[in-house]
Amino acid sequence: MTTRRLTALTPEQAPGRAGELLTDIARRHGSAGEMVSTMAHSPALLDGCLNLSRAMKRVKIPRALSEKLSLAVREWIGCGTCAEAHRAAGRAAGLSETDIELARQGTSTDPREAALIGLALRVLAEPGSLSDEDIVEVRAHGWSDRVIAEVVGVVTLNLLTGAFNLLAGIQPDRKA
Repeated sequence: MTTRRLTALTPEQAPGRAGELLTDIARRHGSAGEMVSTMAHSPALLDGCLNLSRAMKRVKIPRALSEKLSLAVREWIGCGTCAEAHRAAGRAAGLSETDIELARQGTSTDPREAALIGLALRVLAEPGSLSDEDIVEVRAHGWSDRVIAEVVGVVTLNLLTGAFNLLAGIQPDRKA
């Protein structure tokens, strides 16, 4: 079992802008959640993460496919908390259990989607190896430059939140 390394903060405990952000989130949603409350140790990190998260809700990547990208990236990162959240979000977006399992394996039954998932994993694991041919291949599957660029944002948000959860020791409770 992972030990908590950083503690969640209340709005009153959070420094500067982080306290304001937590107060606003709690007012709108009832609570900020464990990761966000813990991220409040750094006002800059919390503000940046929230802004990136809001921005990534405006991508042209269809929601179900965005969840497939997230599932593939989360599997590679190894954050159990995020994996659970994206499995639930994937189901809510209409993904079947087969879709979810294939995404966790870094693929899809749809070759077009598989190409984008593969790109996301390359962006995460080996961005320096990406070549002109890789981009030509993804474009050949019909993906626009906008979507190709947005893959980097989806990967970045998943890496940010997953790495933070792992660093902070935020993992799902394991039932015996």
